[in-house]
Amino acid sequence: MMQNVHLAPEADEDDLYSGYNDYNPTFDTEDLENDVVFQQAARTSQGRRPPVTAKIPGTSASRPLATGFGSKATLTSSLGRPMTGAIQDGVARPMTAVHAAGYTKAAVRGSSFDPLGQARGPASPLEMKNSDSSEEKIRQLEKKVNELVEESCIANSCGDLKLALEKAKEAGRKERALVRQREQIATPENVNLDLTYSVLFNLASQYAANEMYAEALNTYQVIVKNKMFSNGGRLKVNMGNIYLKQRNYSKAIKFYRMALDQIPSVHKEMRIKIMQNIGVAFLKTGQYTDAISSFEHIMSMSPNLKAGFNLILCYFAIGNGEQMKKAFQKLIAVPLEVDYDEKYISPNDDPHTNLLIEAIKNDSLRQIERERKSMAEEYIMTAAKLIAPVIETSFAVGYDWCVEVVKASHYVELANDLEINKATTYLRQQDFNQALETLKMFEKKDSRVKSAAATNLSFLYYLENELAQATNYADLAVNSDRYNPAALTNKGNTVFANGDYEKAAEFYKEALRNDSSCTEALYNLGLTYKKLNRIEEALDCFLKLHAILRNSAQVLHQIASIYEIMEDANQAIEWLLQLISVVPTDPHVLSKLGKLYDNEGDKSQAFHYYYESYRYFPSNIEVIEWLGAYYIDTQFCEKAIEYFERAALIQPTEVKWQLMVASCYRRSGNYQKALEKYKVIHRKFPENVECLRFLVRLCTDMGLKEVQEYMTKLKKVEKLKEIREQRIKSGRDGSAHSRREGIAAGAAGDSMDSGGTKGERLSAKLKALPGTSEPYESSSKEIDASYVDPLGPQAERPKTAARKRTEEDDFADEELGEDLLPE
Repeated sequence: MMQNVHLAPEADEDDLYSGYNDYNPTFDTEDLENDVVFQQAARTSQGRRPPVTAKIPGTSASRPLATGFGSKATLTSSLGRPMTGAIQDGVARPMTAVHAAGYTKAAVRGSSFDPLGQARGPASPLEMKNSDSSEEKIRQLEKKVNELVEESCIANSCGDLKLALEKAKEAGRKERALVRQREQIATPENVNLDLTYSVLFNLASQYAANEMYAEALNTYQVIVKNKMFSNGGRLKVNMGNIYLKQRNYSKAIKFYRMALDQIPSVHKEMRIKIMQNIGVAFLKTGQYTDAISSFEHIMSMSPNLKAGFNLILCYFAIGNGEQMKKAFQKLIAVPLEVDYDEKYISPNDDPHTNLLIEAIKNDSLRQIERERKSMAEEYIMTAAKLIAPVIETSFAVGYDWCVEVVKASHYVELANDLEINKATTYLRQQDFNQALETLKMFEKKDSRVKSAAATNLSFLYYLENELAQATNYADLAVNSDRYNPAALTNKGNTVFANGDYEKAAEFYKEALRNDSSCTEALYNLGLTYKKLNRIEEALDCFLKLHAILRNSAQVLHQIASIYEIMEDANQAIEWLLQLISVVPTDPHVLSKLGKLYDNEGDKSQAFHYYYESYRYFPSNIEVIEWLGAYYIDTQFCEKAIEYFERAALIQPTEVKWQLMVASCYRRSGNYQKALEKYKVIHRKFPENVECLRFLVRLCTDMGLKEVQEYMTKLKKVEKLKEIREQRIKSGRDGSAHSRREGIAAGAAGDSMDSGGTKGERLSAKLKALPGTSEPYESSSKEIDASYVDPLGPQAERPKTAARKRTEEDDFADEELGEDLLPE
C-alpha cells in the first residue's frame, strides 16, 4: 500500500498552490469492484441480510466503491438499506448531503447543473374554474350588488339623486335574487346579513334624499324589525329625522327617545346629538321647558355652540332675563378648540419655520378652524343682539353688559363689533344723534375699528346730504385703512356727488382692486362711466355685476337703459322683460316696455304693457294720456272718456283733459253731453278760446239761442289776446337777446290764452281740420274757418305726446349703491 503513497517534494515548498491536484489513493473508489478483500468482506453474513427499510430508489449516480487494493464493489448497510451512492433496481439513491448543490439521479460525471429543474419544461396550466357552477354564480352576483351600492353612493355624493335611487333599487332587486339562490343550494344560515343590511340602509337613505319619506320609513322599518340586525335599532334616529322634516314633532321625539334607549352610554357623542335633536323638536312645538331641560343637560355634559344658542332662544321665548344672562355666559365659555393666529406667526427668521408656517396657513385644517371661529362669532353676535334689549331696562344698558362679558372672554375682538351694532340699533330707532356719538367713540381706537366707524359716519352724513362732513369721515376711513373697500367706495361717492366723475372712478377702481367682489363699487363705477358717456365701459361693468347678482332689479334696469341709449331697442326690450320677471308689479318698468313697443310700431304689445302699468299705478299721466289716445284711434271714444276724466281728477287745473272729455262725447255723437261739458269748462276757464269756439259751433249746429252770447264772448277774448300780444311786442328792445326773449314770451302768452302752459300738448299734436264725416260740417258759419278739432280727423291716428323721461326719472334717480351699515 505504501507504493501508492506519494509525498510532496521539498522543492515545492515555496509553491503556495501545489498539492491541490494530488489525492490519497486510499479514497479512490473507482476500483472497488476489483478489490478482492473488499468484495470478500461485502459477501459476509451481514452483507447478505435482506433489506428491512429504505427501499426507495435514489437519485444519486451509481458509483462502485474501490479499496486501496484497486477492487470495486457495491456497498449495502448491515440492515439491507442501500448505502449512499448504491444502485438498487437500476436507480441510484439520492445523496442527501449534497442534494442542495443540485445533484440529481443523473449526477454522473459530465451532467449539467440544474438546481431549479428548468430542464423539466414548463408547468402544466392551471385548472380553469367552472363558470357554470352555482357557487361561482353567487359570488359574481354578490360582487355586482356591492358595485351597485357603491355606484349609488357615488351618484348621491355628486348630487344626482335620481340616479342614486335607481342604482339602490337595482341593488335591492339583485340582492333578493341572491338570497333566493343561496336558499336553494345552502342552508339559510349562509345568507350574507351584512350585504342585506347595507343594501336596505342605502335604499332607505336614497328614498329620504329624494323626499320619498313614506318609502324611506317603510324600508327603515324592515331593518328595525329584523332581530338578526344587531344594531338596527339605532336607525330610529334616521326615522326621527324624517318625521322632523315632515313636521310631525311628536313622532320625531318618540323615535329619538327609542333610539336613545338602545344606544349604550359609552357612545357619549351620539347620545348628546340625539339629545340635541330632542331639544330642537321640543323647541319647534313650543314646549320650552322640556327643551330647556335637554339643552341644560347638554351644556352640563358636553357644551357646544348650537346647544348654547338654542338655550338662549328658549329663555328668550319665556322672557327670563336672568337665565338669558347665564346662558349667554355659558355660550361664551364654550371651548372653541382652534389654534389662534399666534401659531401662524413666525417667532424668528428661520427659513424652514417660515416655509412650514406658509404651508399650513391656508391648508384644509386652517379653513375648518376659520369656519368654526366664524360660526362661533355669528352665534355670539346674534345672541347679543337678541337679548340686549330685554335683559336690562334699556337696550343701551343691555348692550353694555354684553360688551363687558365679551371683553372678559377670548372673543374680545367682538366687543367693537357689538358697539357698532349698538349704533345700528340707534339708527333703526331713528336716533341719529346717539348713533353718531356711539360711532365717534371709535375715532381713537385701532385702525380697523376706526375705519369701520368712520365709514358708517361718512355714510350717515352722505344720506343727510352733508357732503363736507361725509368727505371728512371718508378721508379718515381711507387713511385708517387704505385697503378697506367700503371706505374707498364712500370716498368715491362723496367725490361723485361733487361732480368729479373721473376721480370718483379712480376710487371705485381702487376698491375693486382691494376686493373684486365689492358689488357697490362696481355698480357705482358703471354709473360713473354712464355719466362720462363711456357707454361701452358702463355696459361692461353692469354685465359683470349681472354675472354676480343674477336677480338684481337695479342692474337689469341699468343694462336696459344703456341699450336704450345705444338705440338697440330689441336688446332693451329683452332686458326689461327679464326685469319684470323679477319685479312683475313695477309700473314704471311696464310703461317703459309699452313705450319701446310703441316706438317699434307694435301697438298691441304697447297697449298690453301700458294697461298693466295703469292697473298697478293709475295716476301716471303719461300712461293715461296714451291709453286715451289709443282708444280714440281705435274708435272707442266712450272708453277714452274714463281715462281723460281720471286725468282731470289728477290735474283739475289743466283744461286740456276736460276738453278731451267733451271732444270724446262729441265724437261719439252725444252732442248734448258735449255741450254741457263745454259749458262747465267755460264756467271754470272763461277765457279759454277753444272752449268758446266749440260752444259757438255746437250751439250753431243745434240751433240754440246762446250762440250770440258765446260769439260775443269769443270776440272779447280774441280782442284781449291781440291786445296782450301788442303789449308784448311793444316791450321788446332791439337786441338779439331781447328779441329772443320777446318771441318766447309771445309764444307763452299764446299757449296761456289757448288753455294753459301744458294743457295743449296733446291737442297741438292732434290738431287738424275736422273730417268731412262730422255731422255738423254742413254749417257755413264764419266761425268754421277758425274751428280746430283737438282730436284731429277720424282717419288720422292720434299720437301721444309722452313726456321724455330725464335721467332723474330713471329708477329712483339712479341712486348710488352706498355701503350699508352692518346688519
